[in-house]
Amino acid sequence: MPDIRQAELARVYGNRFDARREYRRQVWLVLVERFFQSFVPKGASVLDLGCGYGEFINAVAANKKWGMDLNPRSRENLAPDVTFLEQDCSMAWPVAEGELDLVFSSNFFEHLADKTALGRTLEQVFRCLKPGGRIIAMGPNIKYTEGRYWDFWDHYLPLTETSLGEGLTVRGFEIEQCLARFLPYTMVGAREYPPWSVALYLRLPWLWRWKGKQFLVIARKPAA
Repeated sequence: MPDIRQAELARVYGNRFDARREYRRQVWLVLVERFFQSFVPKGASVLDLGCGYGEFINAVAANKKWGMDLNPRSRENLAPDVTFLEQDCSMAWPVAEGELDLVFSSNFFEHLADKTALGRTLEQVFRCLKPGGRIIAMGPNIKYTEGRYWDFWDHYLPLTETSLGEGLTVRGFEIEQCLARFLPYTMVGAREYPPWSVALYLRLPWLWRWKGKQFLVIARKPAA
């Protein structure tokens, strides 16, 4: 039986995302195909950290796939080839050391209680990645979202691309890419754009500097 925190997560995300589930799925299909899939090696093992309803991990092509989340409703939305890990991400992961090629996380770190929890999470990411493996992290950039950052009940930890990059660096990661502006802030309550316009946006980085309010940080565990 889920605890109180898990039950609240299920209600919050149900209210926020259920009505737009199909639209979100279509957007993420484009994001994966036109951008993120290029970072996934052939035959890779991939973990989606804070997987939510599985929009990324269901869409990405990989040999082994995991989704981690505290929301018990995540399980019912994941594809059959995704292994669900229902747990606190700052606790030890049931994943072998050096097993993963990629850890992906979108709009999740801001939901952690503090930087201690984030630090422990990044340590688990480092442990489970293979030498040369990557973490890709997106999230609202507090420099550009300003007061709108606090419009969501479950936002706790404000971050920028610089602060997350520093947190990764002090834990041994090498930063490959660190963008202050990437995607717009949120799909919640926003206009539903056709999938072709998402593909066009990804091809026009000058638009990112105008519309982007989420950072994108890509870091690598050093090769042995």
